[in-house]
Amino acid sequence: MRPTILFTVLLLAGCGGERLPLADGATTRLDDWRDRWVVINYWAEWCAPCRDEIPEFNRLYYNAGAGGPLVVGVNYDELRGNDLTDVIARMDVRFPVLSHDPRERFGYERPPVLPTTVVLRPGLNVASVLRGPQTVDTIRAAIAAAGEDAG
Repeated sequence: MRPTILFTVLLLAGCGGERLPLADGATTRLDDWRDRWVVINYWAEWCAPCRDEIPEFNRLYYNAGAGGPLVVGVNYDELRGNDLTDVIARMDVRFPVLSHDPRERFGYERPPVLPTTVVLRPGLNVASVLRGPQTVDTIRAAIAAAGEDAG
């Protein structure tokens, strides 16, 4: 490996590890996810139940605090750029939305139906896959049940 490439790899490795791009142009560090429950919500504009549950995920995101679950979204239609940011605005999605589907990174299949929500345990292992519309209470119950199963 050329010294310049090696230096670049080492420099990036020292900058907080793997990053996932967000729709707004920022990134999120996986190291920041490792000690938290993570809720990944799959949604699409054409999905009426998705539109109905977005306010619930907004509420979960804003009420999570430092120790609560991290909420992120994934657009099922794999929209990018302005198409994605426009639909985020139209649907009033207030939680971070990933630019790319992380399913391969975490080892689960593409959801066959919408809405689908994937819950990751601290340590980033899949705890549960929830199909159908969710509420703050059903997400909290899924986290509590998965936490009891793990302990």
